[in-house]
Amino acid sequence: MSDVPDGDAPVPGDGSPGPRPWWRWLSLVVRLGLAVVFGWSGLAKAGDPLGTEVAVRAYSLLPEGLVGPVAAVLPWFEIGLALLLVAGLATRVAAVVSALLMAAFIAGVASAAARGLSIDCGCFGGGGAVAPGETRYTEEIVRDAVFLLMAAYLAWRPSSPLSADDAIGNAQVRQA
Repeated sequence: MSDVPDGDAPVPGDGSPGPRPWWRWLSLVVRLGLAVVFGWSGLAKAGDPLGTEVAVRAYSLLPEGLVGPVAAVLPWFEIGLALLLVAGLATRVAAVVSALLMAAFIAGVASAAARGLSIDCGCFGGGGAVAPGETRYTEEIVRDAVFLLMAAYLAWRPSSPLSADDAIGNAQVRQA
C-alpha cells in the first residue's frame, strides 16, 4: 500500500523521486488565477476608496457605521489574499478564506437581486446604483460561483509547484 495521497506519483520535496502529478499543475493555474482576480479587484477598490464605499452602501446590508470600515478594509483584505496566493503561502487557508469571501459576495448579489435593487456589484471597482435594465446579477453570480469552485478545488488540492508551502515543506499541504 502506498503512502502517497490518492495513489498519485510522489510529490517532489518529500524525498522520493517521481514526476509531479498533473493536479499539482492545475492547482498552480487555479492558485494564480484566483490571485489575479483578488489582486485586480483589490487594487481597483483601493484606487477608488469613495467608489468602494458607494458600492458597499448600495447593497443596503450593513449598518451605516460599518459601511466605511468594510469599504476601507475589503480592498486590502483582497490584496492580502492575492499575495498569499501568488506566493503559495498558507494556500489551503487562503483558499478557504477565498471560498468564504466568494460565498459572501454571491449572497450579497443574490440579496440585491431578490430585493429589487438596481446596482452594479462593484466587484472590480465602481459600483452603486444603475438603471433598472443595466443590472447583471446572473452573470455576476455565475462568475463568482466559478471563482468559488476554484477556491474549493484549491482548498482540496493546495499543493502546487512554485509555492512557498512546497519550498518550506508545509506538511499540512503535502498531505493534500
